[in-house]
Amino acid sequence: MSRKYLNAQALLREYGLQPKKSLGQNFLVDPNGLDKVMLAAGVGPKDTVLEIGAGLGSLTVLLAQAARQVVALEIDRGLLPPLTKVTSAFKNVRIVEGDVLKLPLEELVPGEGYLVVANIPYYISSAIIRRLLEAEARPTRMVLTVQQEVAERICSKDGKLSLLALSVQVFGAPKIEDRIPSGCFFPAPDVDSAVLSIALYPQPLIALDALDDFFRLAHAGFSQKRKTLRNALSAGLGLPASETEKLLATAEIDPQRRAETLSITEWGQRRGLTLTLVHGRGGALGRGGGPANRAVLAQPPGSVDGRFKLTEQGEVIFARYGDPDIAIRHIEQVAAATLLAGAPSVEERNARAAATYAGLADALDDAARTHYHRLVRCEG
Repeated sequence: MSRKYLNAQALLREYGLQPKKSLGQNFLVDPNGLDKVMLAAGVGPKDTVLEIGAGLGSLTVLLAQAARQVVALEIDRGLLPPLTKVTSAFKNVRIVEGDVLKLPLEELVPGEGYLVVANIPYYISSAIIRRLLEAEARPTRMVLTVQQEVAERICSKDGKLSLLALSVQVFGAPKIEDRIPSGCFFPAPDVDSAVLSIALYPQPLIALDALDDFFRLAHAGFSQKRKTLRNALSAGLGLPASETEKLLATAEIDPQRRAETLSITEWGQRRGLTLTLVHGRGGALGRGGGPANRAVLAQPPGSVDGRFKLTEQGEVIFARYGDPDIAIRHIEQVAAATLLAGAPSVEERNARAAATYAGLADALDDAARTHYHRLVRCEG
C-alpha cells in the first residue's frame, strides 16, 4: 500500500497554529525523513505502537497504515483538533492528551511487546528515554528521532561512555539507523537529527535488585567527569578520598581512571564495591537527589556571554537526566520560569535571577524533580 503524506504547514495555517518553542516543536514534514523512520521501525500488522509527541499526525498516519494499533500521545492541546481530523479515517488510532513523563505507560499500552516510534523534542530526549527504559511496562524496541549528537553519545563504545550511554546500554542495544538533515523539519532546527533504535534486552544487564545502587554509583562517578574516579566518587558519595582509593583498588580498578573509561562489564561486576560505597559511611547520591541538591547549581550571567552556567554540583543534579550539557542551554529559562514566575516581565525575571542566583538551588531541583521542561514558558 502506498503511503499518504500530510502537508503539515498547510494544516498549521488552516488551524492558525504556530510551532511552540517552549515545547521544542520541530515537526518532521519531509517524506524522505518520514520514510527513514518507518523503515527503521519495521512496524508490522501485529504491532502496537506508542507514538510520543504525535503533533500534527504526519508520522501517525503512516504508522496507522502499518500497525495493528497506534496510541498517539500529544501534550499540546492546541494540536488535538488537526491530529483528530487527519486520523479520523483510521479506527486503529487512539489519541491521548498528556505527558509521557507523568502518565502510567501500563495504562496507555496494556500488555507486553509494544513498540515506541517517535520524533521527540531535543531538550527532553534524555528524560523521555530514561522514563521508557525504567518503566514497569517497557517496550521491546524504541525508534526515536533525536539530535544527532545525542544519538552518537548514546551509542558510545567502552572507553568513551557517558552517563547517558551507560544508562541506555544497561537496558538495551542502541544503533544509529539513519540521519535526517535539519531541513526535513519545520521549523528547521539548528542541527541534524538521527534515527536511533534501541532493542531492549529481556532483562537489564544489571540485576534488578542492584539497579538503584548501580545508578547511585554511576551518577557519583560521572558527576565530575573531568576528575578521576577517586575524586569524583569521594565528592559524590561523601567519602574520604583515601577510603575510596582503597575500595577501588580492592575492586581492581585504578583510582586514577575516569568514569568514561570503565566498560559496562566493569561497572556491573563491582556490586560489592557498589554496596560498600553507596551504603557505607558516605551519604549516597541517589537518583532522587542527595546532598548536592542543596548546593548552588548555577553561577549568574557573566560579562562574557550573559548565560547562566552549571557548576559541577549542578551537573550532578542534571546528570540524572543523562545530558547536563543540554541542560546548560535551558538553565536561563528554567530559572525564570521556576524561581521568578511571579515577575511581571521576562526582563524583570532575568534581572532578579542575576541578583539572586544563590536561591536557584531549590528552584532548579524542584524543576528537575517535576521534569523541568514543563515549567519553561519564557520565550523572550
